[in-house]
Amino acid sequence: MRWGCRLPRASWASGLGRGPRLPDERAPFLAYWSWPLKEECSLGPCRAFIRHHGSSADSAPPPGRHGQLFRGVAATEAIERHRRNLAEWFIRLPREERQFGPTFALDTVHVDPVIRESSPDALLRPSAELALEHQLPQPGPAPLALSQLFGPDACGRPVQTVVLYGTVGTGKSTLVRKMVLDWCHGQLPAFELLIPFSCEDLSSLGPTPASLCQLVAQRYTPLKEVLPLMAVAGPRLLFVLHGLERLNLDFRLSGTGLCSDPEVPHASAAIIVNLLRKYMLPEASILVTTRPSAIGRIPSKYVGRYGEICGFSDTNLQKLYFQLRLNQPDCGHGARDAGMVATSAQRENLVQMLSRNLEGHHQIATACFLPSYCWLVCATLHFLHGPTPAGQTLTSIYTSFLRLNFSGEMLDSTDPSKVSLMAYAARTLGKLAHKGVTSRKTSFSEEDVRGCLEAGIKTEEEVQLLQVFRRDALRFFLAPSVEPGRPGAFVFTVPAMQEYLAALYIVLGLHKTTLQQVGKDVAELVGRVGEDVSLVLGSVTKLLPLRVLPLLFNLLKVVPRVFGRMVGKSREAVAQAMVLEMFREEDYYNDDVLDQMGASILGMEGPRRHPDEPSDDEVFELFPMFMGGLLSAHNRAVLAQLGCPIKNLDVLENAQAIKKKLGSQGRQVLPPSELLDYLFFHYEFQNQSFSAEMLRSLRQLNLSGVRMTPLKCTVVAAVLGSGRHALDEVNLASCQLDPAGLRTLRPVLLRARKLGLQLNSLGPEACRDIRDLLLHDQCQITTLRLSNNPLTATGVALLAEGLVGNTSLTHLSLLHTGLGDEGLELLAAQLSHNKQLQELNVAYNGASDAAALALAHAAKEHPSLELLHLYFNELSSEGRQVLRDLGSTAEGGARVVASLTEGTAVSEYWSVILGDVQRNFNSWDRARVRRHLELLLLDLEDSRGATLNPWRKAQMLRVEGEVKALLEQLGSPGD
Repeated sequence: MRWGCRLPRASWASGLGRGPRLPDERAPFLAYWSWPLKEECSLGPCRAFIRHHGSSADSAPPPGRHGQLFRGVAATEAIERHRRNLAEWFIRLPREERQFGPTFALDTVHVDPVIRESSPDALLRPSAELALEHQLPQPGPAPLALSQLFGPDACGRPVQTVVLYGTVGTGKSTLVRKMVLDWCHGQLPAFELLIPFSCEDLSSLGPTPASLCQLVAQRYTPLKEVLPLMAVAGPRLLFVLHGLERLNLDFRLSGTGLCSDPEVPHASAAIIVNLLRKYMLPEASILVTTRPSAIGRIPSKYVGRYGEICGFSDTNLQKLYFQLRLNQPDCGHGARDAGMVATSAQRENLVQMLSRNLEGHHQIATACFLPSYCWLVCATLHFLHGPTPAGQTLTSIYTSFLRLNFSGEMLDSTDPSKVSLMAYAARTLGKLAHKGVTSRKTSFSEEDVRGCLEAGIKTEEEVQLLQVFRRDALRFFLAPSVEPGRPGAFVFTVPAMQEYLAALYIVLGLHKTTLQQVGKDVAELVGRVGEDVSLVLGSVTKLLPLRVLPLLFNLLKVVPRVFGRMVGKSREAVAQAMVLEMFREEDYYNDDVLDQMGASILGMEGPRRHPDEPSDDEVFELFPMFMGGLLSAHNRAVLAQLGCPIKNLDVLENAQAIKKKLGSQGRQVLPPSELLDYLFFHYEFQNQSFSAEMLRSLRQLNLSGVRMTPLKCTVVAAVLGSGRHALDEVNLASCQLDPAGLRTLRPVLLRARKLGLQLNSLGPEACRDIRDLLLHDQCQITTLRLSNNPLTATGVALLAEGLVGNTSLTHLSLLHTGLGDEGLELLAAQLSHNKQLQELNVAYNGASDAAALALAHAAKEHPSLELLHLYFNELSSEGRQVLRDLGSTAEGGARVVASLTEGTAVSEYWSVILGDVQRNFNSWDRARVRRHLELLLLDLEDSRGATLNPWRKAQMLRVEGEVKALLEQLGSPGD
């Protein structure tokens, strides 16, 4: 994962004037930020505007002869109803934004993208050569504030028509939406009436005639009262025409006649043309937004000012956006109840790390030039570090992100082929992305990009589509590389987008060799001919004795089946490549894929290359995850809306090929990080029956050393929680687990026989969850390791309650858990209530002779306890001797181990502990290491004096020498 958000597409519905409408899952996305609880929404004046490059709030009414037009009571009430209806509609958010939880209202906090004025000559000048037109904008004129859009031009002439243009992702939709909400709250005093129109909505009307008054009245019912005043409103009436590329306008008089009466019915395109000609309502103000390819559809003589929306070309705007977006508090009762609410310090830490990465001028700063990718970064970070909504996956975030930006729109509305913009990107850039994955590279030369974009172009229409794509969307997917040593190279704007498009290219069936493509065409042709000929000859043979011929022609029907087998072999090859990528293990460094993604965004060190590997070696572990995720039903439904349908038969064949290849690999014992990647693949696939079948053989869940974030706990619980077979061992040592993670993982932990939770800094609060786990009627745990966790006596009191009611636990390790005398005395008092415990380890807990002796007596009386570990406590030589005597005089009962070197069963523990100290000598706290070694030295000296075996005495002397040498290296306690 290497890093080195356009504001999504708007589509305003036709029912604005009919009151609020609940958003559905296909609702257009018009903003980054979501609206808080409805009770907090108001149209009052208490609003904090945070805007760069000026605010529309300071707009003053333009000079002119028009005073206040809508003075009547009926007109005033109509305008106010219109404001309320617009505000109620434009604050509505789609599910993609609501699911991320922490948001703020767009009409209260907003960061404006940079707007720069441009000239018609620069816009319409043809390129000297076919170059990639997606370089970052060079320093130019000072940015335009929104309040300056309709100000006088350089010659002092009034501006009545403004065209704002920008490529996909630069922020056109959100900027316009913010202006509408500003007007709804009275922050645009320059305009008494604002009427927004979606050009997509108007284009759906086709040639159906309707007057301008009818269009306004149908969409904004309250404005019926003020329609007669539109003709005299002058520049204080503002029309907003969003998404002009959706309309095919014809400014020729032979194509669109003149019309000045807003009450005469015409085609919607004709009304827009006459508005822009200033033949209808000549003094009205008009704001147009469009993609760059459609700028030429309006003759420049009808445009007073062009403004290019340049996104967040200033990194300060990016940092401000992230501060506002990421510092929002988590919401939702479910997240609070699960204990997964991020603290303000954690959110601030994310913002600071991200800001440092932006300041370093890494590839992420180039990507976040587009506001849409800022949104994607925030959504990904919230997915990685915040509470994860049920069913949300990384693939669904990227799929929703594309829907929010493209919403199924066509590449060129004037082209009769009606090619989907997303489908075009999947076919061209998906091919480039897949080539990069197969050849293991992330940067591409201009020749590489040309080869994928221009492949197969033969007609003038195809050339025109390519030019439109280059101007409107190429910058959205590709960016110039800023990494040293790659001059003139191009990379995907977001590294993960390369792997997503490569996976999409595969699941859409676009990856075909020349032989497969020719074979498919021939197979279809021969199959159709065979069916027709067989049908004809079948009728003829009823009259003539030619029964052999139909048999021969029936053989033609076999050809498609043979081709199907060829395609099946191809799918198996793809599945094989996917599985190999998933289980690729670099011995030198191999974090799990979620940590790699988080590190790439926040600027931490990513996967390191081995010195023997080539410099361009890359790891594409997200590619198989996306392939599985794209096959899920939810993502296929979203892709169908984008014009990229995936056939059910293709899904079935791909799943079968993956299952066949995954079966053999999944049964191998995987390293912890690879095992988590394997589980994450199943989580992305969202197919419980598939996962249950594939994970049936998994008996050991070893995730030791993997940092178990809330998301990872959710992934493991979702994939394994519904299984029924028992897990022989669940090892979660050194996973930075917290109580919330334990609660999330409870369905998995209940199926474990051996459970390792050591080295997790679990405190008394976690003991409450462990107690509930032990008391659960489905608990199967026989061995529980809690060593090196600060449980304290408070925590062990809760654990003792679990021991009393549990019937499965036989081995319990509480080594180095800070129990002290109080903790051991609590265990001694409660131990008799447990009937099945066989081994108890309370070593290294700072207990004195009295507490240790009390627990030893309780252990001797226990009916099933066989072994009690008490070494490394604060025991005196006399205390150890008493414990030895107790073990030698009492008949039956548990064997008490007071010294680490006692008995043959534990005689090798000292070497393990000493080796652990030596490995961590330079990283552990020096006081901790010193105390560790002093306890070991006391134990060795005491045991050496108690044994009569000369061979054992010699062994202990040798080890004592090593311990003293390490203590000398540490120096005196004051050093």
